[in-house]
Amino acid sequence: MDATVPPEELESPGDPESVARAICLKALTQRAHSRAELAGTLKRRGVPDGAARTVLDRFTEVGLIDDDALASTFAMAAHRERGLSGRAVATKLRHRGIDERAVQAAVGQIDPESERAAAQALVQRRLRSLHGVNPQAKARRLVSLLARRGYPPGLAFEVVREAVVEADMDAEIDG
Repeated sequence: MDATVPPEELESPGDPESVARAICLKALTQRAHSRAELAGTLKRRGVPDGAARTVLDRFTEVGLIDDDALASTFAMAAHRERGLSGRAVATKLRHRGIDERAVQAAVGQIDPESERAAAQALVQRRLRSLHGVNPQAKARRLVSLLARRGYPPGLAFEVVREAVVEADMDAEIDG
């Protein structure tokens, strides 16, 4: 047997459930995956549906696959660390195959005050790199940044307006 080829990629892999287990365990050692992501990986790798379902059911039963915990953890991390809005987080969770109930529960942890604070923090960080840019261009760039992160237009314009006015006032005081 060639040591460079993983057992699940050999021509005659053997028991489909063993192959499915190996594929899932390898994927789960890299990062948490949703059940739907793992099911897609198994399907692409040619694992029969019955074997895939059996392994996925067992992994769910023992807690190796937990879409609710994944959604909750991912939502808070994406919001706090990347500054994504609740709407953007929900979209990303849906793309990962998380069911709507778990998406809503995870996004429900992100309150409006937290969203506003994250938007303000994003704007403040980016504002530093826009020193010397005219106020209209600065505002356009900042609103675009917030839009790409999923923030609603009303909140984006309000947060940017406040930040640009404050930055211009600080520049006048310093200047």
